[in-house]
Amino acid sequence: MAKKPGPSGSGKTPTGKNTSGRGQRDLKVKVKSARGRTTSSTRWLQRQLNDPYVKRARAEGYRGRAAFKIMELDDKYRFLVPGARVVDLGCAPGGWCQVAVKRVNALDERSGKAVGTILGVDLQEMEPIAGCTLHQLDFMEDDADLKVKDWLGGQADVVMSDMAASSSGHKQTDHMRIIALCEAAAYFAFDVLEEGGTFVAKVLAGGAEGDLQKLLKQRFKKVANFKPPSSRSDSSEKFVVATGFKG
Repeated sequence: MAKKPGPSGSGKTPTGKNTSGRGQRDLKVKVKSARGRTTSSTRWLQRQLNDPYVKRARAEGYRGRAAFKIMELDDKYRFLVPGARVVDLGCAPGGWCQVAVKRVNALDERSGKAVGTILGVDLQEMEPIAGCTLHQLDFMEDDADLKVKDWLGGQADVVMSDMAASSSGHKQTDHMRIIALCEAAAYFAFDVLEEGGTFVAKVLAGGAEGDLQKLLKQRFKKVANFKPPSSRSDSSEKFVVATGFKG
């Protein structure tokens, strides 16, 4: 987890390297504009190249910086336990699944620990991940939830959703779309979670998430909102974590 600078102003990046000692300076990669590339895409590329979590993901073999978000969420709320049965909705490119494999012991690498199960679903086709069962599916199509329940073949301990619609460029429209995805994931969770189970979903702050919160509070003992340190400060994303499913 990223550490905040101490009183002296010193601190470390997620790579563990001190960036604020005397005589040091940040060496940022600058991206020049190119023909056919928009200003916004140039900015995005420059941000990616200089993002310490992107660099750390590459170094540690994760498929994206989102892996650190689920790590930080689980470090705080402890839902990815050995033996847990997990459904990951919107799992591409696979960072959350990679983290879950280790934490629920899906590959049975820790002797004496219960072996977990991970089912990942996404609209995009994905490269296989050892310890996971992956399916390509649009979760918003008719009867998609029934297909996932059939693949699961039983109850789940955790339903987590990182689903997000393609950006329209209109903040309120994007907010409403992601809330609709969260609600669909929540209703699916109501169907498949074991009593005491956990639901985790990404939302975008924007006002409409209040109804989702009320819905979850009716079905879970505790509902919390958390913005992981690895979530970019300029992003409106946060995560809702509902624990203790009432059944």
